[in-house]
Amino acid sequence: MNHPEPPKLSGRSIADVQNRPDTRNLTIDRVGIKELRHPIRIKDRSGFEQHTIATFNMYVELPHNFKGTHMSRFVEILSQNEREISVHSFGAMLREVTDHLNAEKGQVEMTFPFFLQKKAPVSKVESLMDYEVTLAGEIIKEQILSEVRVKVPVTSLCPCSKQISDYGAHNQRSHVTANIHTTTFIWIEEIIELIEKEASCELYGILKRPDEKYVTEKAYDNPKFVEDLVRDIAGHFNADDRIQSYTVSAENFESIHNHSAYAEITHGISDT
Repeated sequence: MNHPEPPKLSGRSIADVQNRPDTRNLTIDRVGIKELRHPIRIKDRSGFEQHTIATFNMYVELPHNFKGTHMSRFVEILSQNEREISVHSFGAMLREVTDHLNAEKGQVEMTFPFFLQKKAPVSKVESLMDYEVTLAGEIIKEQILSEVRVKVPVTSLCPCSKQISDYGAHNQRSHVTANIHTTTFIWIEEIIELIEKEASCELYGILKRPDEKYVTEKAYDNPKFVEDLVRDIAGHFNADDRIQSYTVSAENFESIHNHSAYAEITHGISDT
């Protein structure tokens, strides 16, 4: 980890405290910055370029013999120019972090709202739905491990409530979160659509009365426990050769309880 010569001001060197040696013989696994917001551009499947704001966490490993890292260099990487950041370009950013900070290991996480234009099922009125997406990656000696995380809000309807009630059934909004390691490129929209398809019903930004009737009845005809949600989604992931490993979880914000119901399946993570 070679540091450049310290800058000079008026003919005198400015002290570079971070570059001083440390004698405690303790390597720091992750040192860097958290919760830095920065504008980004994300290309979606249609080719449209979304302008949004991401929250960044950026780290490198600090060897035992260095006192500190140069925190400003993380910000410099984002501020050098307005950039298009996507699953495609994420690896380049990881390499830039380790190269710029002369580190062998580096990590970057960026979380941002991702928007899809959706049509209501009956009226076809259009509205935007937002989803929380995280691109996370780690580089260790030039080898890159990347992950896509998508949180998708959906509707779930309780099969037990439907079975035992003379009329009606309780339903709730659920958050399904998929953390996916892929061997090749996969669109964020593909993950969202797969999850929404397996829910009792998907959500929409705007619903007219005919749409409300449709989604209520669709959910009633398609009841699912939280366990059903994760198993059905995991089955699709297992059948997709592009997906190397994953964790899929579902949290139901119960409408008749003061707690949430939760289920999670992890596959192949220990092998990556």
